[in-house]
Amino acid sequence: MAATMHDVSRLAGVSVKTVSNVVNDYPYVREETRRRVLDAIATLGYTPNPTARSLRSGRSNVIALMIPDLRNAYFAELADSVMRVAAGHGLSVLIEQFGADRERELEVLRRPRSQLVDGVLYSVLALDQDDVDIVAGITVPVVLLGERIFNGPRDHVTMRNGEGARAATEHLLGLGRRRVVALGAHPGEEIGSAALRLAGYREALAAAGVPADDELVVPVGSWHRRDGADAMRGLLARGVDFDGVVAFNDVLALGALRVLQEAGLRVPEDVAVIGFDDIDETQYSMPALSTIDPGREEIARTAVELLVRRIEGGPAPFTPEEVFVPYRLIPRESTRITAG
Repeated sequence: MAATMHDVSRLAGVSVKTVSNVVNDYPYVREETRRRVLDAIATLGYTPNPTARSLRSGRSNVIALMIPDLRNAYFAELADSVMRVAAGHGLSVLIEQFGADRERELEVLRRPRSQLVDGVLYSVLALDQDDVDIVAGITVPVVLLGERIFNGPRDHVTMRNGEGARAATEHLLGLGRRRVVALGAHPGEEIGSAALRLAGYREALAAAGVPADDELVVPVGSWHRRDGADAMRGLLARGVDFDGVVAFNDVLALGALRVLQEAGLRVPEDVAVIGFDDIDETQYSMPALSTIDPGREEIARTAVELLVRRIEGGPAPFTPEEVFVPYRLIPRESTRITAG
């Protein structure tokens, strides 16, 4: 039979309430008493019942992370960062992915289990400002990630997409590249990573006095390696002249990098390539990929800490915060020509 709290109380010579206070880290317990209870717990191998604790506290100690696609390395690494930060707060993370489909995204939002966690980190993809009421209707604390749902009723933590893409483009322009491809556009998108990164790319060209050329703006369907490879094959087949590539995420860049090398083009001598996201793989590609670190670790830390504050604050009114984390340019071999 598993040891119970009553067994611990008898061995330690204290009340069940005192054992409960120690298990739940109640601060006002004498150190000698706390030691006796902890020794009894260790002796008996007592493990608190998480379900019972949840019922008593009204908390599940679980938060949900809603993201578009774990196949996208950025979101996989973001999930890892969130889980590590959450564990430091004694929280587990339930991951929900919804793909690129609006109805699927709505289904995940409305699913009963998303309302049974203590809070939600939600990386919005298909919804927009017209859907603010849907987000406001979630009955648990929510922190939004990504670009959509501006001026909404929830805290919002995001990266500096436009500024990061501008810095990436300026990096290539500073190397003397003048025919720079923007790889990863989503035609017709007004709010979202692709639109913001395209705007940053165009701002850098304008500031440098380099004419924009629509032929160099390359759309893709999704942001996966295959899309980057297919788009680069199409660009080469059309005979477009270019000497640099700003890919809107790292996996697009990695797909393009493979095709460039298959075509006999040298990187960075013939074509300099830079990505965005600083996923782990970029350090080990051949050549190592220059990239923009958008502050993924800081996004995870800030978002989880904001969510914990809202959970602990209960239903009290608050002014939603909007946090933009800083980015960092990381130059590596794909844009750095070495002597010799």
